[in-house]
Amino acid sequence: MTEAPVRLPTSGMGRRAAATVSGVTDVFRAAEALGMPALDLLIRLWIAQAFWVSGMRKVLDWDLALNLSRLEYPVSWMDPVLAAWIGAGIEIVFPVLLAFGLATRLAAIPLLALTVVIQVEYVATEIQTFWMLLLGWLIIRGAGPLSLDHLFGRGFAQIPLPGVSLGYRLAGLLKSWALPPYLVLMRVWVAMIFFNAGLTRIGDWPSQVFLFEHVHPLPFLAPGAAALITASAEIVLPILLAVGLLGRLSALGLLVMTMTIQWVIGIVDPAFHLQVHYYWMMVFGVLVLGGVGPLSVDRGLSRWLHHWYPGVDDVSGDTLAALPQVVIVGAGFGGVTLARSLRHAPCQVTLIDRRNYHLFQPLLYQVATAGLSPSDIATPIRSMFRDQNNARVLMGRVTGIDTDGKAVQVGDSRIAYDHLVLATGARHSYFGKDEWEPFAPGLKKIDDATDIRRRLLTAFERAETAETPAEREAWLTFVIVGGGPTGVELAGAIAELARTGLTREFRSIDPTKARVLLVQAGPRLLPPFPERLSAITKRALERLGVEVLLDRRVDAVDGNTVKIGEERIAAHTVFWAAGVAASPAAKWVKGETDRSGRLKVGPDLSVPGHPDIFAIGDTALSDAWDGKPVPGLAPAAKQGGEYVGRLLRARLAGRPSPKPFRYKHLGNLATIGRSAAVVDFGWLRLSGPLAWWLWGLAHIAFLQGAQNRISVAIEWFWAYLTYQRRTRLITGSSE
Repeated sequence: MTEAPVRLPTSGMGRRAAATVSGVTDVFRAAEALGMPALDLLIRLWIAQAFWVSGMRKVLDWDLALNLSRLEYPVSWMDPVLAAWIGAGIEIVFPVLLAFGLATRLAAIPLLALTVVIQVEYVATEIQTFWMLLLGWLIIRGAGPLSLDHLFGRGFAQIPLPGVSLGYRLAGLLKSWALPPYLVLMRVWVAMIFFNAGLTRIGDWPSQVFLFEHVHPLPFLAPGAAALITASAEIVLPILLAVGLLGRLSALGLLVMTMTIQWVIGIVDPAFHLQVHYYWMMVFGVLVLGGVGPLSVDRGLSRWLHHWYPGVDDVSGDTLAALPQVVIVGAGFGGVTLARSLRHAPCQVTLIDRRNYHLFQPLLYQVATAGLSPSDIATPIRSMFRDQNNARVLMGRVTGIDTDGKAVQVGDSRIAYDHLVLATGARHSYFGKDEWEPFAPGLKKIDDATDIRRRLLTAFERAETAETPAEREAWLTFVIVGGGPTGVELAGAIAELARTGLTREFRSIDPTKARVLLVQAGPRLLPPFPERLSAITKRALERLGVEVLLDRRVDAVDGNTVKIGEERIAAHTVFWAAGVAASPAAKWVKGETDRSGRLKVGPDLSVPGHPDIFAIGDTALSDAWDGKPVPGLAPAAKQGGEYVGRLLRARLAGRPSPKPFRYKHLGNLATIGRSAAVVDFGWLRLSGPLAWWLWGLAHIAFLQGAQNRISVAIEWFWAYLTYQRRTRLITGSSE
């Protein structure tokens, strides 16, 4: 007999405490994912350079190395010459491996042994204590994601050599069993030092006040207050850290205090730096980002709270199925943001999309022009919600909605909902000329981008084999219809590809002679931008060789020619960036729409007459931008997803709904070409190289996943330095 599922409580102090703990944990997990790889690399590089510089000094002055091993720090149980050779060898070879993260554990072991010998046989120093502590951490934990071990680890583990497989299994056991007690050791060691320092401050109070008054005064605190706060922090925070109660927050407090003291010392005497403070920052960084380990009060308290006040992370199966069902159609910016915002809400989230990936649409044109590969801007949806217990992902095409029966039709299946959110995005609009689509593809999905890339690169290949000058010119003529951000970016990228990306690769044609036309029906490019930036954009495109045709309309496209007004231009390659239309979501709920098919929604983004159905992003028509329609931009979709998430969490908890949705415009960005872009933040308007950098940083930041961010940054850096695009593959049918 199956036990009836238990419905999770939506309110109460314990429930809120458990949710708060989960929320704080999520914040630190995100910080760990973003910061820990960089911290791990920094620690490895910092320690490696210290040893390598020492080794190089000995190699370059071998007499000094021999004298040191004989007189300064002789090893009692080893010949001095042999000791000098071994010490120098360790300091030259193993730091290089450590820096690259190659055989990290094996590289850290001899460095740790050398440090222990120096510490025991010669003279003990605080810096060497830090080396031992951090090297031990690297031996137990291994290298992080930014290492060759991480890159090649899976392949190395399967090398058919004796002992390799066993070594990797032992390394895994070492990390599982030794890391928790090692973190306790690290916490207690740190706590003892700071606690003793706090007692010392209290025991010699007048000198501490004098210190903050004359030696390194804090500009924002009186000397007595600074001494009191510092002493209190050094007494209270180490106790909390030692037992692992608010462990990460305690370590963060000590980190901030250490950084503040270092900053103040730097202000008083810029030439004076306490190197030991940098090591303290590394140790605190390990505890803040990596956590204080499972042997802590925090872990026990978290388990106790979730046992008595279970959240969605603690249940599954029938219990999740019995919770309110939130169905989200579309895994774009809005849908993904909404699903994530419901991570700890007492509901089950079902995310439905036709494809199995989340796409970063603003960079589709880079795929279309051979700048990036599709995997650089797309992330599997399931991987994004791997750790969200209350989220399930379904791949399928929604064909209708039964608003009376509260169910979504996905193929032959019906998905019941309590709350439904439509985030289905937009598609191309040919303004009633749908017969043009086969000859002028738009750019909304990866298939579109790879199709455009195929047509673009094939055009140059066909021009190379053309038999007549007229045919060659028709293949080397590219027409982009639409002067919005997509059209501008596409035109600039095609012009750059022709002029710099294909240099010396053809023999019968000169790609730099390609003709790129950008056709805009309105009086200027980039209508959402200020007129000054539109004019700058036009001039920048013309410098690239793009012919900008304003106040001109395309009247016919047939695959061989394009009719622009009374002029007919021979062109086999045309790309459409002139208009979009919303998905058919409005038809599913029989709602009111505008001319583009966007579904009109109320102040809370719900569909009129259906308080349990919401629409966000390009699907919705909302006047939440100070009475103006919210633009179809990624930030607008994300803001809509965040708002509906807050509203649903309030409903599920029985709290009042938030105030009506208000869109906050963050600005517009568009890139024109190499080192050229325009940025409009309202209060700040830029063009040129600085705007180009801002555009690039903003787009990398919005990408999903560290791997995609790193991959895109490397591709762009390579292309910028070499003028080459490495993803020039012609795939798919050429018919």
